[in-house]
Amino acid sequence: MPEPAGPPSPGAGHGPKTVYVAGSTGSIGRQALDVVVASGGRFQVVALGAGSSVEVLARQAWAVRPARVALADQSRAKELEGLVPEGTEVLSGPGALAALAEHADIVLNGVVGFAGLEVTLAALAAGRRLALANKESLVAGGPIVQQARQVKGAEIVPIDSEHCALHQCLRAVGTSGLRRLVLTASGGPFRGKSSQELSEVTVADALAHPTWRMGPKVTVDSSTLMNKGLEVIEAHLLFYVPYEQVDVVVHPQSVVHSMVETTDGAVIAQLSLPDMRLPIGYALSYPERMLVPFGAIDWSVLSRLDFDVPDPQAFPCLSLAYEAGRRGGTATACLNGANEVAVEAFLNARLRWVDIPAVIASALTGFVETEPRDLDDILAADAEGRALAAEAVSRREPPSGALRGAQRA
Repeated sequence: MPEPAGPPSPGAGHGPKTVYVAGSTGSIGRQALDVVVASGGRFQVVALGAGSSVEVLARQAWAVRPARVALADQSRAKELEGLVPEGTEVLSGPGALAALAEHADIVLNGVVGFAGLEVTLAALAAGRRLALANKESLVAGGPIVQQARQVKGAEIVPIDSEHCALHQCLRAVGTSGLRRLVLTASGGPFRGKSSQELSEVTVADALAHPTWRMGPKVTVDSSTLMNKGLEVIEAHLLFYVPYEQVDVVVHPQSVVHSMVETTDGAVIAQLSLPDMRLPIGYALSYPERMLVPFGAIDWSVLSRLDFDVPDPQAFPCLSLAYEAGRRGGTATACLNGANEVAVEAFLNARLRWVDIPAVIASALTGFVETEPRDLDDILAADAEGRALAAEAVSRREPPSGALRGAQRA
């Protein structure tokens, strides 16, 4: 397993590092722009990319004045052109977000879901630093992403708080004495609840995360612990650690973001208050440190840290992720695609929350994994996983009228 240390950051010693923020209108993207502003000129945003949020993207373009912006929704390109500052180049349509990856020293991928895969591959192929918040692209495209990491200059510095914590801990520990990686999970809004108690979960319930403020898809994933399952696969791929050496513990305070246990029993952990600007700043400034103390702990207030083990009966998505990861090849692409379909069905009141893992399990059962050769193989596996999941959704009894009404509310 390679050490998480690396060469000096791109552009070091030659003025501000240039940054492309893909998914700039989402939660991670907006916080990334906050970090750039707080950096005091260490970074310059030269490109922004979004899916379809024209108005927000235009406001951001006026705030940071990038040379280029990209919009995945080609039908709204003309509208965007009339809203951005004069001289800002507008790209749109399929491949537009990926096309901007070569124009910056650092590509921050905050795109939500499988759509982020092309940005990930483009950044690595261009030999850039990839500040990665889009776990789905690594999970689904693992084998071909690992190949792209071999390009000269290409590197991944994770933004997920858990993997950023592991990255920091491994800098201190190294790998020769590593026993296991321990990912922490907040437990989401349903921590401690039994399978029976979860049978009447509504969308509003699932979106009421006690610690983090995230988009709906990621928040639902957190409620099912699929988010943690995807992070287990991501940790395996990022740090080249066998699944048998990647564990998960529930930690409701979300202060210990992850831990590294050594062969002699020592445990090295990274602690901070929940604030995604810390891992974003770390990924942008690595191997240096930001000078702004995001997430600093007030030790006079922090009184306890609790830990527990996940309940596999109430939250089977975590076990499904381990299963897909161990199967390898295109199985994780199937897992990711099936999960996105199941979550969308739940958010649209077509599926009960407790049926999300059943739909994913059905897709994995009907899927035969192969070793992908290129992006087309990954896209095919994703499409098959989605089709199998959609079929499983259609066979499920939809939520009751009362529950559907609660979900729409």
